[in-house]
Amino acid sequence: MRDLPDQDVFEPIVRGITQSGVRLANERAVLTLIAGVPGVSNADIARRSGLGPQTTARILTDLESRDLIIRGEVLRGRRGQPATPYRLNPQGGYSIGVEIGWQHVEILLQNIAGQPIAATRRCHNFPDPETIFAEIAADVETLLVGLSNDQRRRVAGIGVTSPGNFGPLLAHIGAPPCAIDAWAKVDVGPRLAEETGLPALWVNDGSAAAWREITAHPTPRPKGLASFFVGTFVGGGVVSEGTLVEGPYGNGADLGALVVHDRAGKPAYLHLTASLHALVLKAIDAGHAAPVGSPRKWDWAGLAPVVTQWLDDAGHALAQAILSTAAMTEVDIVALNGDLPESVLSRLVESTSAHLAQFPVLLAHRPRLTTGLGGPSAAAFGAAQLLLFRRHFSRAWELFDPAQDK
Repeated sequence: MRDLPDQDVFEPIVRGITQSGVRLANERAVLTLIAGVPGVSNADIARRSGLGPQTTARILTDLESRDLIIRGEVLRGRRGQPATPYRLNPQGGYSIGVEIGWQHVEILLQNIAGQPIAATRRCHNFPDPETIFAEIAADVETLLVGLSNDQRRRVAGIGVTSPGNFGPLLAHIGAPPCAIDAWAKVDVGPRLAEETGLPALWVNDGSAAAWREITAHPTPRPKGLASFFVGTFVGGGVVSEGTLVEGPYGNGADLGALVVHDRAGKPAYLHLTASLHALVLKAIDAGHAAPVGSPRKWDWAGLAPVVTQWLDDAGHALAQAILSTAAMTEVDIVALNGDLPESVLSRLVESTSAHLAQFPVLLAHRPRLTTGLGGPSAAAFGAAQLLLFRRHFSRAWELFDPAQDK
């Protein structure tokens, strides 16, 4: 049980906004516009943001002096004053994304424009808290070697993501009790910051993957999006009106922990019915050796009969979880992604869609199920993006709604 906080939940809301806070909010709105609409003109920035032309010009000059944005050639031949297009400067900032997964660690370096620069991935039977942070620090340093001194100064830090609670699920993949006990005492963000010497922001892995999905989605982005990521276990997250639903401790919207009914009608956690761990157990029961290494490189053809049954079971469980999520949160889209070959992910989406269709419609609105756009590295990407987003950007998605161009 957590101790109750001393601060009342409403206390931060009633505090006033300082003038510096207003300037920062305006700057973030402008930078978000440039990120969301590459090539947006100075005049359009002022119109969309509601800022005056002089204020907009001052902010653009400041952002350019800090190398966060670059300007293109002046656009002439239009009505009114010539317009100057702006884009993010890819070399204006960098971040590192680290995913500590159940059976792998992935580390990637990306720039402020969201472009990957380098990445590493290691597989393991389970994450060992005694050795994993030193290994990550060594890999981070390897990725940074290719940057110049100026570029290294522009590394904002590390966005690190992991399950919010390794806990009892570690036992399912063979971790000893000592590792489970050790993880319960680890504060991942500060521990990684200590090991690497870089600032570190921790975010739940399901939330990180959900953030990757919303940023990868083309505009206009949905106001509500839920994400399910099928890996060793199932990660899940919700983005509502541009904000992650994280809860007071960062583990809100833990969709993998939803209780569903298996095909026999027995209650079970989504983690244990729709995950790759569930598939591995089915394979072992059928006499196959447990597949190891990256799931995208497994012998899926050799496991065909087992995979077919798993897809049906997983689709049945995911459909229930989607409806439960939609009943609690107003989401327009549910993105289904995973550490899977594209062909298998496509079949999983089809299975889930078919099971969804068998449920009666009781909700006011049933969300649209789509194949996730975040890719198999969604959690690491999302963590890296969140670090830069919270440092530089705004939540005002509506600023770059294409409808404004009409």
